[in-house]
Amino acid sequence: MMYPFMTLNDDTEITHSEMKADGSVKVYIETPDLKDGFHSAVCWLPQYRWENIHGYNQAEMAFFKKLIRDNAHVIIEFSQDGGVLNAANS
Repeated sequence: MMYPFMTLNDDTEITHSEMKADGSVKVYIETPDLKDGFHSAVCWLPQYRWENIHGYNQAEMAFFKKLIRDNAHVIIEFSQDGGVLNAANS
């Protein structure tokens, strides 16, 4: 299951999985694009391993890499609590 984490002003959605048995968390980034459909990328935490990057340029990826690194501790915490909405109700 993927949980919502953040929506940016350009409608980019950032979601994350629950924490897997090995301690990893999948972070998925998706931006709608009228011409190409969607741009997307996956980051696995805590390794910061990026894969399946489609449509984003280097500047956009630098932004996302910093954003995820700056928020990784929160994403990892939420991944153990059923996402931000469940964590907020705890």
